[in-house]
Amino acid sequence: MAENLVIVESPAKAKTIEKYLGKKYKVVASMGHVRDLPRSQMGVDVENNYEPRYITIRGKGPVVKDLKRYAKKAKNVYLASDPDREGEAIAWHLAHILDIDKNEKSRVVFNEITKDAVKDSFKHPREIEHELVDAQQARRILDRLVGYNISPVLWKKVKKGLSAGRVQSVALRLVIDRENEINNFKPEEYWTIEGLFKHKTKSFSAKFLHEKSKTVKLKTENDVKKITTQLDGDKFEVTQVTKKEKLRYPAKSFTTSSLQQEASRKLNFKARKTMMLAQQLYEGIDLKRQGTVGLITYMRTDSTRIADSAKAEAATFIENQYGKEYLSKSKETKGKQGAQDAHEAVRPTGVERTPDQMKAFLSRDQYRLYKLIWERFMASQMAPAIADTVAADITQGDLKFRANGQTIKFKGFMKVYVETKDDTDEEKEGKLPPLEKGDLVTAEKIDPKQHFTQPPPRYTEARLVKTLEELKIGRPSTYAPTIDTIQKRNYVKVDQKRFVPTELGEIVHESVKEYFPEIIDVDFTVNMETLLDKVADGEIEWKKVIDMFYENFKIDVARAEEEMEKIEIKDEPAGEDCELCGSPMVYKMGRYGKFMACSNFPDCRNTKAIIKTIGVKCPKCKEGEVVERKSKKNRIFFGCSRYPECDYTSWDKPLDRSCPKCETVLVERKKGKSAQVVCPNCDYKEQEQK
Repeated sequence: MAENLVIVESPAKAKTIEKYLGKKYKVVASMGHVRDLPRSQMGVDVENNYEPRYITIRGKGPVVKDLKRYAKKAKNVYLASDPDREGEAIAWHLAHILDIDKNEKSRVVFNEITKDAVKDSFKHPREIEHELVDAQQARRILDRLVGYNISPVLWKKVKKGLSAGRVQSVALRLVIDRENEINNFKPEEYWTIEGLFKHKTKSFSAKFLHEKSKTVKLKTENDVKKITTQLDGDKFEVTQVTKKEKLRYPAKSFTTSSLQQEASRKLNFKARKTMMLAQQLYEGIDLKRQGTVGLITYMRTDSTRIADSAKAEAATFIENQYGKEYLSKSKETKGKQGAQDAHEAVRPTGVERTPDQMKAFLSRDQYRLYKLIWERFMASQMAPAIADTVAADITQGDLKFRANGQTIKFKGFMKVYVETKDDTDEEKEGKLPPLEKGDLVTAEKIDPKQHFTQPPPRYTEARLVKTLEELKIGRPSTYAPTIDTIQKRNYVKVDQKRFVPTELGEIVHESVKEYFPEIIDVDFTVNMETLLDKVADGEIEWKKVIDMFYENFKIDVARAEEEMEKIEIKDEPAGEDCELCGSPMVYKMGRYGKFMACSNFPDCRNTKAIIKTIGVKCPKCKEGEVVERKSKKNRIFFGCSRYPECDYTSWDKPLDRSCPKCETVLVERKKGKSAQVVCPNCDYKEQEQK
């Protein structure tokens, strides 16, 4: 037995670290937490100063037994769980079951799993930071008090299997509030006038801006006519040309939140998938001859800080690869207010390990995420892009149009990476012809267009993560499980990559809103996060925070149990009869959404999925109807209603018409926000529809 025992959470992490430390160290995995509150009961003694009752997690008995056996034989025991509050709590629980003295310097932390970082951390072991443990313990107990008090009320009054968590209730509220905004939105009419102008041989567009140097609001068609009737012929003059140089700066390196957002926008990854892949990259990848190496720094962080050594390494790489002019000259700016700054931003542990070099050792999704992290970090250390912008005023009498153009003069960081934006329609400015003051141009077309204001968009996963972060609700580690929970509970569904509240979600929300208003109050939740941060900083005792919350909360629970009326979710007639017993079929609400069931339950247990037909006969068997189905990953596809007799399937939506070239049934193929009608058998295509 080695004289030093090191305990980490996962086998992958253990494998990586053991290679760095050598034969004197045995590294084993605890497989996450070994102790927790019991699942079958509250586990918190509210009459005894909120004393928690921790038990060994079911199934972890053999793990605990092995850890005790290894620890008994070892001279030193080191607890090397992750460098955050959750990791500190895991170390504290391990110290308890292994009888490690609380003053012993047994805690080892590192922000990246590389040979140098790991070896250096073992030179500086420290005591367990009990303030961090208390902050995590307070959060766990708060969530337990909320969940284990509200959920039973919902089971009695609404439906079994429901839950209402502290952070998930606020996330659900955001989705429902947005849906209400959309439903109550009243569109307003407005108009724009765009002109297509020609200078010599090149055409360009410009938008109507002023009348008599004043901005005119074009609300109706009459407002437009007042402008267009003033036009006299097609000759206009260029009265002003303004040329400027504009700098565009790179985005900072990833935090947990910005990583989840960008992976959602660019790679279409769910937050949970992003964190799973990032964990794999952090814990270590086998690079064959180079051994197992952690490719990125710790992925749960709200800091954008970068170590000086990493900056220097990046600067050398950028200068050698792209040239000295691509080096950033700006100084490090302060991170956002409220950031813990406990460790660095998410970045590659070594810039020389480029995505192309790592591709052979990574799965497709691991590679895509690593490439995103590597490119974002490198771009953050590069010089700003420089653009030449031109604004030209095109005038006739009292009327003024303005044309804007932009060309990139120096790519800077854009040579490596450009951040995407969520729910934006940024107008792309092209290059204008070389216009000079006094030039005459010809109007080829003056095009008035009617518009209507649009409601705010529903939340995408990226936008919801961003909003939770902006409102300071939850911590970086909670975004993914929160979003996952409201989907699993069927409180929200995803429609075209956007969250829509379900009937069940709205019922739960209204119940919580009426009887537990503090739970869904954004300010209250934010204040609670601030108090938990103060616990971590040693400014307030954790049991005091729990007591401040629970005194009012227990009154709300008693009132809800007494006053909340039982809500009956009535079965909706399905409009067809059961093929087994002839009774009417009804729509029922299940854990995974609505389904059809026989109204004669329990005497008849016939159930079936709700099938959406699209009005097209099956192209293969010519007998069945094409129906919309969902894959295990919730992706929509199309198949024959006679399955399994007919195995026709298609990712593209079949149409009720045939190809004019080969008579094959045409399909509608989605391409982002647009769609195109194509033939799956030949090269026939129709124009894309936006």
